[in-house]
Amino acid sequence: MSNSSFLNEFLLLTFADTRELQLLHFSLFLGIYLAALLANGLIITAVACDHRLHTPMYFLLHLALLDLASISTTVPKSMANSLRGTRAISYSGCAAQVFCFVFLLSAEYSLLTVMAYDRFVAICRPLHYGTLMDTRACVKMAAAAWASGFVSALLHTANTFSIPLCQDNVLDQFFCEIPQILKLSCSHSYLREVGLIVVSLLLFFGCFVFIVLSYVQIFRAVLRMPSEQGRHKAFSMCLPHLAVVSLFISTAVFAYLKPPSISSPALDLVVAILYWVVLPAVNPLLYSMRNKELKEALRKL
Repeated sequence: MSNSSFLNEFLLLTFADTRELQLLHFSLFLGIYLAALLANGLIITAVACDHRLHTPMYFLLHLALLDLASISTTVPKSMANSLRGTRAISYSGCAAQVFCFVFLLSAEYSLLTVMAYDRFVAICRPLHYGTLMDTRACVKMAAAAWASGFVSALLHTANTFSIPLCQDNVLDQFFCEIPQILKLSCSHSYLREVGLIVVSLLLFFGCFVFIVLSYVQIFRAVLRMPSEQGRHKAFSMCLPHLAVVSLFISTAVFAYLKPPSISSPALDLVVAILYWVVLPAVNPLLYSMRNKELKEALRKL
């Protein structure tokens, strides 16, 4: 093929060649997918129905929605391909996956950054919490996180799929991923997308620095608390968010910033499964960790 104008489908990575192993892959992914649907669905319902959880649990509802959407972006297509014994995905379907991939990744990271600010205000500026984190402020922050994800996804998708592709149509991943698509380029047009990725990485590290500085201030404030009960309550508030942030950032960094010397298709596949399949199912357990109000609301459901 001479360029991407003749490309109407991509071929994704398959997990197995035999029918039995394909059905096994379908069954495993189906079990994880249903678990993620149930866990995130329960959190969404609990937060939506219990008005006591709207603040600061307001952002938790958005995180559960993002986890539900992220696993729905990649897993159903992979399961369908295994069930039908195929590996094809249409050009438009691939573009949709890339858009959703970047959109959900950017929006979730923005929300985790906002939640770090929420914890900082709650512990370090408790007298100003009602003013700084009222309902209107929460709505604006959540809207800004979703909007930033949408703009980032629009730019990356437009840039990626405007690049001429002539190397092949085979992707070494079970879903459409920007680095895998860039490998198919046969021109220097991909440098535009690389430049956009560099800008996104700078924003990523900017948010990371903000989260780290927020938690430095939080831990300093907690250690100065005279009451052991107050310290316990503060740690209970921060620990679930810190666990989710740590898993999110460490997995993302290992997936996309690891040295080429340790990179391999098998390792990339394992990390992708962990990031896009396992984490959305595990995150609800981290959200509810040491959260008595949420556990009580889930028990009522």
